[in-house]
Amino acid sequence: MSMYLLYESSSGYGLFEAHGLDEIGQNTEAVRSSVSDLSRFGRVVQLTAFHPSKSALDALNQINAVSEGYMSDELRSFLELNLPKVKEGKKPKFSLGVSEPKIGSCIFEATKIPCQSNEFVHELLRGVRQHFDRFIKDLKPGDLEKAQLGLAHSYSRAKVKFNVNRVDNMVIQAIFLLDTLDKDINSFAMRVREWYSWHFPELVKIVNDNYLYARVSKMIEDKSKLSEEHIPMLTEVLGDEDKAREVVEAGKASMGQDLSPLDLINVQTFAQRVMGLADYRKNLHDYLVAKMSDIAPNLAALIGDMVGARLISHAGSLTNLAKCPSSTLQILGAEKALFRALKTRGNTPKYGLIFHSSFIGRAAAKNKGRIARYLANKCSIASRIDCFADSSTTAFGEKLREQVEERLEFYDKGVAPRKNVDVMKEVMENLEKKDEGEAKAVEGSEKKKKKEKRKAEEKDEEVEEEEEKSKKKKKKSKVVEEEVTTDNGNSKKKKKKKTKLQDDE
Repeated sequence: MSMYLLYESSSGYGLFEAHGLDEIGQNTEAVRSSVSDLSRFGRVVQLTAFHPSKSALDALNQINAVSEGYMSDELRSFLELNLPKVKEGKKPKFSLGVSEPKIGSCIFEATKIPCQSNEFVHELLRGVRQHFDRFIKDLKPGDLEKAQLGLAHSYSRAKVKFNVNRVDNMVIQAIFLLDTLDKDINSFAMRVREWYSWHFPELVKIVNDNYLYARVSKMIEDKSKLSEEHIPMLTEVLGDEDKAREVVEAGKASMGQDLSPLDLINVQTFAQRVMGLADYRKNLHDYLVAKMSDIAPNLAALIGDMVGARLISHAGSLTNLAKCPSSTLQILGAEKALFRALKTRGNTPKYGLIFHSSFIGRAAAKNKGRIARYLANKCSIASRIDCFADSSTTAFGEKLREQVEERLEFYDKGVAPRKNVDVMKEVMENLEKKDEGEAKAVEGSEKKKKKEKRKAEEKDEEVEEEEEKSKKKKKKSKVVEEEVTTDNGNSKKKKKKKTKLQDDE
């Protein structure tokens, strides 16, 4: 039985015939040793046909089809034209060697050509790849390398499915910026307090919040101008009329020193900057929450947006976090304590960044380590689902959160929690039902649209028929009127003739 070899190159498809295999041997080692010798290998493997790619786009489409195990129309026509034809009802006396079993099975299903893909075929194809530029005479030096480089770039660009909405680097930058803003806003607000306290020291004890203090100082400006008219505005800012009245009364009896208009302008400008930073911090937090719902919805639903973002930031990316075992995830953020404990042979830390989760705070002191280990396990599952799942959903994260809640009840009250297998099956069933419901809804909407189209077409046809009937009626009425007018004219003529005859008589 003769053998043909299908070679997919960057410049096109090549079909080679392998005959006289006894010269190099049937075993893999013999082929491997003879591949490097072109004179020996060229006697066995010879080029039968070559189908060049029409363009770079065509080469990309062909290599995509091969990588996905799909036989394109060009490949099918190429094989049918160049391989020996097989009569119906008879077995072919040749086989086709391919590099991938998927494309081989696809070729066999479509053309009934027997295909094989084993180590022996791979070694033969390796020799074809090594000496391919010698088989194709029209190729110039460097043409094959240019084609390979161009196809590699275009294939990688098309194969890497880049989703803009799932860029975890944005989360890392946002959480870093949030931490920086928290420190800066805190230090700037303290500077506003110290600066304005020279003018109105009593305000510090009345208004404790930094952001509200900056707003109130911006609104008051000069304490000597405080009056009853400022109470509604202060009430709107503070949310408490009693506090607003207290501020007005304190301003009247304040012991602070007076400031020049220029000093007050500088204080107000700095307070405005602090308020702007605080507002931007709120917007950035909303942006982080939105990005976490796109990138890691299950992790955010399980442990919270801020803690989930800190875990992703500390790991470097969502993929790195998904690769971490739960024991590593448990102590992320506590590396110094871990190495110090290993060095001093003390107790290792029980938790790192996940300590900021509400679950560990709610657990008893003796159960904090246990719940931290369990929570890290669930976070590891959630991060892997978010990283490798095709569609984003919060169903898994919500169920994992319920499992952690059940574990807390088990530690406190002894209520047995559900098994993870049962919970995951329940989630999968719910998602399948949801998908079926959505598919039915889409089908129902499509049917409704079709019905509406049919009704509209029927109405249009009825309107057209009515218009045609009305046109026919109008035509008939015109014909009748014309006939009536002609009849009247004839009768008048007859009457005139009769009168003439009577006159003659």
